[in-house]
Amino acid sequence: MSGHSKWATTKHKKAAADQKRGKIFTKVTKELTVAAKLGGGDPDGNARLRTAIEKAKEANMPADNVKRAIQKGTGELPGVSYDEVTYEGYGPGGVALLIACLTDNKNRSVAEVRFILSKNNGSMGEAGCVSWMFNQKGYIVVDKKAVGEDELMNAALEAGAEDVVSEPGEPNYEIFTAATDFESVKTAVTGMGIKPEVAEVTMIPQTYVKLEGKEAEQMIRLMDALEDNDDVQDVYANFDISDEEMERMG
Repeated sequence: MSGHSKWATTKHKKAAADQKRGKIFTKVTKELTVAAKLGGGDPDGNARLRTAIEKAKEANMPADNVKRAIQKGTGELPGVSYDEVTYEGYGPGGVALLIACLTDNKNRSVAEVRFILSKNNGSMGEAGCVSWMFNQKGYIVVDKKAVGEDELMNAALEAGAEDVVSEPGEPNYEIFTAATDFESVKTAVTGMGIKPEVAEVTMIPQTYVKLEGKEAEQMIRLMDALEDNDDVQDVYANFDISDEEMERMG
């Protein structure tokens, strides 16, 4: 299975077990506010907001917090204005990085991201230096125990999926969609009574850089440090670390 799947699944499990709820709430609150500002406060007509509300529910965010964040986005309540900005750079072993931020202070964000990269054997790059290596895709991971391959493939492809990948020896199926078809494919999957391990619109690398040993450890530390920053919403990277390496690092 691709390095993307392994890290995406690991990241979601870590988030589910993460006790630093305040940090999770901060990121989800920002996303709710920006989604509502850009697309309105009705989740039925705003797919980005609908996804943000699902993330809030997964994090057990109180309904009142969700409502207030949305109202700040729609202007019903006063709130901070956030800018969306993406930084590009490199990690250990030349891994390509896209770092998506929501921030009320771009100068602070760029300084903090640059510091985290330099401290963890990475470096900031020019705009456009690595973004060409990624494609925006809908991405859904399903446990193989939940459904048969043919049944899943038929439902997903009929709903508009581009591909369903099932690699021998791997515990999950991977479903890839165009970003515009993500919602319909996700609905088809959940309509089968399946709760995906991962379901998101994300940036999928075209190629991967295999890491092991010290570089693998540095890469995971870098990902953790970036994702621990309040302004960083998502980090996309093209590293591939084997299951054995991931287990060795805990």
